Amino acid sequence: MSGHSKWATTKHKKAGVDAKRSKVFTKVAKLITIAARDGKSGDPMSNPSLRMAVENARAVSMPKDNIDRAIKRGIGGGDDGARIEEIVYEAYAPGGVALIIECLTDNKNRALGDIKTILTKNNGTLANAGSVGYLFQKVGQFILELAKNKLKGDELEMAIIDSGAEDFSEEGNLCVVTCALADFHMVKNNLESAGVVIDSAEATYQAGTYIEVPEEKKPAIERIIDLLDDLDDVNNVYTNAEL
Repeated sequence: MSGHSKWATTKHKKAGVDAKRSKVFTKVAKLITIAARDGKSGDPMSNPSLRMAVENARAVSMPKDNIDRAIKRGIGGGDDGARIEEIVYEAYAPGGVALIIECLTDNKNRALGDIKTILTKNNGTLANAGSVGYLFQKVGQFILELAKNKLKGDELEMAIIDSGAEDFSEEGNLCVVTCALADFHMVKNNLESAGVVIDSAEATYQAGTYIEVPEEKKPAIERIIDLLDDLDDVNNVYTNAEL
């Protein structure tokens, strides 16, 4: 197995040291609210999507009160839970690099306007629906911090393979594991049963093929991704560029 989730790994490292913690909490809270709303339950034990969202919130040290408020909004304890929408935009960065921009927003006009502004100012363009999406597939992704795991080397590799995962790659202290989206909960349960500590778990977009980008063009692409990712309405940005 060998992975290509290089941007996912880089982004996770960035998130781990991001000083703008309030923005991280805002994005995680939206995921909790949507999971509680769509699953029609505020109980993480009976709502797998909510359980995953809460676990990810705890991984970034989100206070329990924030988590509880986000759940209440989703199940009707607030007036904004129903308004949050999940929207996916497709775009091109400089050089024709493909982008998937995943939004969680209560104002799609604001979200679209902010995204268009960043793209226009940085030589990117918004793409028609479907023109970029076919280059990606949605998969399950787990990020493991190797220092937190007692399983090492071959033992960890065998636990990942036996879990039913399709792929994994290591970069520094992180291991990125991917699986078919339909197998997400099975793989998660198998990893945890084997004693693997999962730092974060989510559904993510992965490019079928990654393209090499000349070194001199990488800063421009990384800049546009960072600017988009910093928007409050943007949850994740995915690219088919090797960065």
